[in-house]
Amino acid sequence: MKLLFDFLPILVFFAAYSIAEGDVASTVDLTNSAFGAFAQGGTFDARQAPVLLATLMAMLAAAGQVSWLKRRHRKVETTLWLSLALVVVLGGLTIWLRSESFVRWKPSVIYWAMGVAFWLSPMLFGRNLPKALLGEHFDAPAWVWLRLNLLWIGFFSAMGLINLWVAYTFDGETWVTYKLLGGLGLLLAFTLAQALYLARHAHAGQTDGPPAAKAGGPR
Repeated sequence: MKLLFDFLPILVFFAAYSIAEGDVASTVDLTNSAFGAFAQGGTFDARQAPVLLATLMAMLAAAGQVSWLKRRHRKVETTLWLSLALVVVLGGLTIWLRSESFVRWKPSVIYWAMGVAFWLSPMLFGRNLPKALLGEHFDAPAWVWLRLNLLWIGFFSAMGLINLWVAYTFDGETWVTYKLLGGLGLLLAFTLAQALYLARHAHAGQTDGPPAAKAGGPR
């Protein structure tokens, strides 16, 4: 359930875009009547309207997430605040400038921000984020957590590049589909691979280095 909640704005974006693409004429009329006054040039065309309407729905969904958590006095995670800020800023610029570029950059910015967080956390706060998130469930050596942290940094860096490649190589519908199914699928696959890797080393004991390094030592 938490995974679905975290991905709610993306799910809303995908659903709204699919519905809007099914009736482009009505979407153009609705978008122009509701937001034409806020856009440079004053009107949206059939190519822009679906993604812009979906962007607005994603903005409302992200704001609704934070509002729902605050009203129930629950903690709003930093990643959710970051997502809301990027949705509002980049989504607002998308509507104002009538450009899809800002929306297409948003996932990459989030991925790279997460990569930077995983990179800086050990240096600034002395916290290994994979261990902080999963350490209660897995008892693994220190070198395993270090390796996982590096893998997460690489994963987020690659995901940001892949998103831009899809966004500017294929049409908007393909990118929207990738954003939901492709991005989520890659994240789930990487998380599963990480869990299997942790399970493999969870009972290895607290060693100073990986088995390969220890095997080369004196006997």
